[in-house]
Amino acid sequence: MFDLLREMLSYAFLLRALAVGVMVSLCSALLGVTLVLKKYSMIGDGLSHVGFGAMTVALALNVAPLYVAVPVMIVSAFLLLRLRQSSRFSGDAAVAIISASSIAVGITAASLAGGLNTDVYSYMFGSVLAVTREDVILAFVLCAAILTFFVLGYHRIFAFTFDPDFADASGTHTRPFNMVFALLTAATIVVGMRVMGTMLISGLIVFPAVTAMRLSRSFRGVTVTAGVISVAAFVIGMIASYAFSYIPAGAGVVLANLLFLLLASLVGRLRKTG
Repeated sequence: MFDLLREMLSYAFLLRALAVGVMVSLCSALLGVTLVLKKYSMIGDGLSHVGFGAMTVALALNVAPLYVAVPVMIVSAFLLLRLRQSSRFSGDAAVAIISASSIAVGITAASLAGGLNTDVYSYMFGSVLAVTREDVILAFVLCAAILTFFVLGYHRIFAFTFDPDFADASGTHTRPFNMVFALLTAATIVVGMRVMGTMLISGLIVFPAVTAMRLSRSFRGVTVTAGVISVAAFVIGMIASYAFSYIPAGAGVVLANLLFLLLASLVGRLRKTG
């Protein structure tokens, strides 16, 4: 086992992928707890599909993907929140509309560009070879920003998550907080798409939060547990992907998260019967 880890860490591209993945996993878990509790978790799934459409269009136009994906996903995140708050659309319908439209745009762009090439495929399902030093820097800045946001604003985040009316009354206006969460979620998905791919990145937002809720009772406990589980699942998934070459990195990470969820569910049942 230690020989395998030592061999993995000898490759620079795997070190970059691990660094980005660990930081993105932590960010996703922290954001995911609030998003799941507020029933906004499908926004992450919708944004991942938007990311696929934006990346594919950028590759078809020979433009740097991040220059297209970042503004498109930020606008889409705000639009998803507005649609969720609109009386004309239910939350699930808003996500479904934007998700389906984004995938359709992406598939059309890929078809016009000659089909799903290697670059498009790597953005769909992730590629550890695609991670650059710039991605590591972006992930570090994002992780630092989100950790600072949670440490300094923990009580406001707690109030915003469970009692928006109280949050408004205490001076924490929920609309700006919604926008901040949408912005941070969009940025996390953009950075994490390199490793996880657009089709699997939303798993980092949902799985750790749901798993942690089966093990902890308090909001603080769920948040910390989700972060630990998310990082552990990513590392295990990467090791499994390296040890068994037929398991893609993104799929390995999601499967590791699924395993943690099943184990947590089993622990929860044993607690109830004990």
